[in-house]
Amino acid sequence: MVRWFVISLTLFLAAPQAQAEQFATEARNAILVDMTSGAILMEKEADTPVPPASMSKLMTVVMVFEALASGRLSMDDKFIVSEKAWKKGGSKMFVKVGDRISIKNLLRGIIVQSGNDASIVVAEGLAGSEEEFARRMTIRARELGLEHSQFRDATGWSDDGHEMSVRDLARLAEHIIREYPQFYPIYSEGSFEWEGINQRNRNPLLGLGLGADGLKTGHTEAAGYGLVGSAVKGDRRLILVIAGLSSASKRSIEAERLIRWGFREFETKQLLSKGAEVGTAAVWIGAAPRVPLVVNEQVVMTTPFGGLRKITGQIVYPGPIAAPIKKGQKIATLRLAAEGIKQVDVPLYAGESVAKGGVQEKLKAGALYLVETALTAMRPKSEEQPAE
Repeated sequence: MVRWFVISLTLFLAAPQAQAEQFATEARNAILVDMTSGAILMEKEADTPVPPASMSKLMTVVMVFEALASGRLSMDDKFIVSEKAWKKGGSKMFVKVGDRISIKNLLRGIIVQSGNDASIVVAEGLAGSEEEFARRMTIRARELGLEHSQFRDATGWSDDGHEMSVRDLARLAEHIIREYPQFYPIYSEGSFEWEGINQRNRNPLLGLGLGADGLKTGHTEAAGYGLVGSAVKGDRRLILVIAGLSSASKRSIEAERLIRWGFREFETKQLLSKGAEVGTAAVWIGAAPRVPLVVNEQVVMTTPFGGLRKITGQIVYPGPIAAPIKKGQKIATLRLAAEGIKQVDVPLYAGESVAKGGVQEKLKAGALYLVETALTAMRPKSEEQPAE
């Protein structure tokens, strides 16, 4: 007989008595994420597709990073500058037609100088044309789970159908930080010189003592002023995306205010270490009556600052779990809840294998089934079946 088991437990964490109020921002679209726990600290129109301007160069760079990581490309490889790349307006690296430029320098031209010309050079070098490169960007974005992104070029220059949501930009930033630590430090470089022209990184968060180390600004008339930023303080990393601001100065002010607020008003704590046992589940006709439940990854939670109070947890599973059970098999869920915080569901796995039981276990199970069936028949229909 399969039924739902709900086991209550209590965890303690330095947590708030009340949730912090939503932070107001002039940005048209915004999202602030604690990357350590995945918690969304604030969001505003986060899933609305908008013109991302040069912030979409994050996807351009991801395509290059993937080619480098796979060995298809090296930092010393060189791409030739086309006339189309040389003619491109807007922010520039100032490349010249026919130049052969290393990937190492082109990446800095894109990341630090936001060069539209450098972006087209890598697009043509990798895909043959900017149009084909944009098509590949869109396909790869879908594979990465970016649901509200599509690309028409490698630069973010186009506003017609070239769009991303700020949530997608935050996810892309996290992907870059997690998957390409060997390349990510380029985003924190303060300046880059090419052809005798030294250009400073446009990221206003760098150099403010916030622990900022990336990532990208953007601006067009349709997009307004935007920023994808990230900063580290202690063992916490925040990712911020804002879009649709009316000036560069407002972009700088909002970015700094949001990052400082995120670090000041919230804290992130580890609740459970990787492999920790949080309880057990009943086993049906197994060599053992119960199986331990463990977490495969550390469990981290972000909450607003405040006094000590309880975070409640429930282990939920449809059971008893029929043997045989294989170690590492997902068999339950740990549901964590706290005031003002969205429920967090953590998968639980079998901490050890449990073989099928023998004759004795089958007889016990059969007797238990008969007893439970009789008790269920006697129980009033309105009465809920008790949880274990």
